[in-house]
Amino acid sequence: MNDTAALLLLPRLRVQHANAVSGPLSWGFPSPTAFTGFTHALERRLSAAFEIEFGGVGIVCHRFEPQVFKPAGRGNRVFSLTRNPVIAGWKKYDPKPAALVEEGRAQLEISLLIEVITELDEDEADERLEQLLIEVYTMRLAGGSILPVHNDGKAWKPRWFEWPEYADGRREKFRQVRRRLLPGFALVEREDLLREHLSELRRQDADADALDALLDLCRLNIEPGAPDPKNPDQTLWEYRGKPGWLAPIPVGYAALSPQYPPSSVSNARDQHTPFRFVESLYSLGQWISPHRLTGLEQLLWRHTADSETGIYRCINPYTDTNRNA
Repeated sequence: MNDTAALLLLPRLRVQHANAVSGPLSWGFPSPTAFTGFTHALERRLSAAFEIEFGGVGIVCHRFEPQVFKPAGRGNRVFSLTRNPVIAGWKKYDPKPAALVEEGRAQLEISLLIEVITELDEDEADERLEQLLIEVYTMRLAGGSILPVHNDGKAWKPRWFEWPEYADGRREKFRQVRRRLLPGFALVEREDLLREHLSELRRQDADADALDALLDLCRLNIEPGAPDPKNPDQTLWEYRGKPGWLAPIPVGYAALSPQYPPSSVSNARDQHTPFRFVESLYSLGQWISPHRLTGLEQLLWRHTADSETGIYRCINPYTDTNRNA
């Protein structure tokens, strides 16, 4: 655990046209990597003006509105796609329609609780917050544009919270902070449930893998139950309950190739950084109300990188801290 000096709360950020397809197997809320990447980019921008270091980031969603619609005669929803521009031909007499842009988008309203590692001067806090807000509005989050707050009240502006040194003070301060995250749902990782369910599946099928357990936990399962009391020859079908609001989430990447030296791979985005081919990593996430969290560590997501094993992913210690509580 990092030595937390303060907490930075970015409340009720409205994100327009955020990326809703973060992995090859699922769509929905953006990956935690989008928010840890945003925090890292914000740290780099602010470091040019004053020394600051961020740690983990807590993700709380207040509103999620995917840009989808249900075509007539179909049961599944599809993404609302666009043509940019509508007409491909540059001449008026050539009204050729442009190709559809295949992308999934969503409108978000979120709050981010960022861990601050460096000590900050209280006298400069207001000035720092104004500069921080200017930088936030010029950035993108999960590929979407951040809109200005729709209320001038104090509840909608960024705030610093000094983090106490003692455990009792930290618990009280966290209770104050989490009240500002309501109403909403915090994203945490439940890898423990995934492991337990995998063990149950392997008792029935020794060839079951983690993907089978992930799909079985996240999909809607309708199973036969007790016989119908009105008609004993028929069986009542019932929904299998879930241990919470669970969802598959992409949490990072795993290497598919060795790490190549900079500028050795053609058409790479950055010719000064080592290059590697990767694939997405999935885990099990859960949406819970912030008032059920007992400590700051349960909320924070951190990014880790191990070039030797080729694992680049975000971790959330909700399970470990919950077990040790």
